[in-house]
Amino acid sequence: MERRAFLKQAGVAGLAASAIAAPAIAAEPQIRWRLASSFPKSLDTIYGGAEVLADRVRELTDGKFDIRVFAGGEIVPGLQVLDAVSNGTVEIGHTCSYYYVGKNKAFGFDTSMPFGLNSRQQNAWMQFGGGDKLMAELFDQYKVIALAGGNTGTQMGGWFRNPIKGLADLKGLKMRIPGIGGELMAKLGAVPQTLAGGDIYPALEKGTIDATEWVGPYDDEKLGFFKIAKNYYYPGFWEPGPQITFMINKEHWAKLPKAYQAALKAAAAEANVTMQAEYDHKNPLALGRLLKQGVKLQAYPKDVMVAAQKAAEELYAEESAKNPLFKKIYASWLPYRNTQSRWFSVAEGTMDRFTQSTPLK
Repeated sequence: MERRAFLKQAGVAGLAASAIAAPAIAAEPQIRWRLASSFPKSLDTIYGGAEVLADRVRELTDGKFDIRVFAGGEIVPGLQVLDAVSNGTVEIGHTCSYYYVGKNKAFGFDTSMPFGLNSRQQNAWMQFGGGDKLMAELFDQYKVIALAGGNTGTQMGGWFRNPIKGLADLKGLKMRIPGIGGELMAKLGAVPQTLAGGDIYPALEKGTIDATEWVGPYDDEKLGFFKIAKNYYYPGFWEPGPQITFMINKEHWAKLPKAYQAALKAAAAEANVTMQAEYDHKNPLALGRLLKQGVKLQAYPKDVMVAAQKAAEELYAEESAKNPLFKKIYASWLPYRNTQSRWFSVAEGTMDRFTQSTPLK
């Protein structure tokens, strides 16, 4: 139950608060950290996850542990946060691990995999299905401690200048889509581009790209894609439950007092819950506004979905054959994904389908 998950998160925060009572904090050192975000300040919900963490850590430590948040590009470019944390340029970052699949495709499991876990299933796999331990093997290679720090929920399928009537319309199409999702689109004939959030609109405006995906209605509206590309597709099958991650330099983590480590964990858990709830609140309102702007909301054609799922399976098999850590994580992730899908199809799936087709009057 979601209530149980919420109470668990709240319990963590409560335990942390009691563990770092005022007398204990008074004896702890003053610490200042810098947090590099991958996101611009204008995207207040996804960028705001880092501010939720920083504010809560200051509160729990009576202001003695201060984390200052910097937007993408202020210290390092948005797609270089992992490197900045790994080499100690900053102590902590807030980013999506799939930005770094060029280093190892296994990073994709920490964010989202095509036709994979939704946001709740991702949390379950991470906390109880062994995901955290498996991903720690990868993060350890980069001297990083990782904490879940938000989720957007299933994303939208992107903005296109021209309608996608079938698989053939993807051939040669230049689309901003990073990570394994980009590789998947390449298998379907598109030409993927990796761009940070702040660079997408200019590229779309100049015609450097023909299409783009980002997150969902609320953020997409802020970035103004609808002014150029009116065709809005769903679902974002490459990102069914993308997790945003706090990456912490392992040496700096080890130097923290235990009370500060507890505060950081509790604050990350709060940010993880808060971001998803905020997107769930804002997205339907934003979609309504977009439709009033003449946006054409459309589902991907079935041949695109079928071909994409087949391409994803091929990609996973190819990578497993040459990447031992990817294979190890995939061996845990795949049966977990299938079990979760079967379970969600029973109670929640049935209830959702009914209420969606038969709203209350």
